[in-house]
Amino acid sequence: MSTELPAAVPPTWFGFFDDAAVFPPGNADLAEAVATFRSRRDEWYADLVASLVVTDQHLPAVSDREIPLSIVVSGGAGAVAGALKLVARAGNPVAGLEIALRDPDDLAGNARRVVAAVDAARGEELINDETPVFVELPAADVTHGWESAADEVAAAKLRLKFRTGGVEAQLFPSAGRVAAWIDAALDREVPFKCTAGLHNAVRHRDLDTGFDHHGFLNVLVATQRLFDGAPDAVAVLEERNPRALLERAADVDLAQARRWFTGIGSCSILEPLTDLTDLGLMERP
Repeated sequence: MSTELPAAVPPTWFGFFDDAAVFPPGNADLAEAVATFRSRRDEWYADLVASLVVTDQHLPAVSDREIPLSIVVSGGAGAVAGALKLVARAGNPVAGLEIALRDPDDLAGNARRVVAAVDAARGEELINDETPVFVELPAADVTHGWESAADEVAAAKLRLKFRTGGVEAQLFPSAGRVAAWIDAALDREVPFKCTAGLHNAVRHRDLDTGFDHHGFLNVLVATQRLFDGAPDAVAVLEERNPRALLERAADVDLAQARRWFTGIGSCSILEPLTDLTDLGLMERP
């Protein structure tokens, strides 16, 4: 495995990470997160990171107006316009908008309200048609209601967001559940991103917490395997051996998988960067 630093980020990994340093478990101070993001612009791996993820409540305190922001809307559909008006006043580029569905008893109706709020915001030119909008579905089994909400997201040509971890063991979904989410997204031809618990490339057990973490390389390879109709996605997601996973990765088109699995939000950038470098995945083909 290579440890030599490359001259630049390979295209497969351009913008794969959104810097979520202010979120758990990182919980970085906002000013510190902004300063770190700014300083990273001069690093060789700058193109690895697409945006800084903040909540709408953080927006007034972001000091650097040139930093692209992915905005997590904290109040659901009704807070979309207010969040975008805040960032318009601040003047930061909007790299993405992320809204979680908040009504588990009516997911499809909640999704329709989000779609309507996004359409209204576009009509007011608070956001343009090219800005990615991610709708976070519950971290639950794929039920009829879950699928109906995904249908609404797909019909509106928005994107999906999946939560793959957290600060408690029960927040880490099984490999089977993650495979079902990815399959649902691919069936609808909807790009998706993941967040939480994906700091490392390969599935592993965290020694401090005992939690089993998914690996972002596992998810990327599984995405392409599902796209190709292969039956081994769960096994790919459960693979813990780095060499075995690299062999699987060599048999798929990771760049094509990025069309669907667009990236992750991570409170650490150096951890995944180290993994990619040690695994030889930062070398240009």
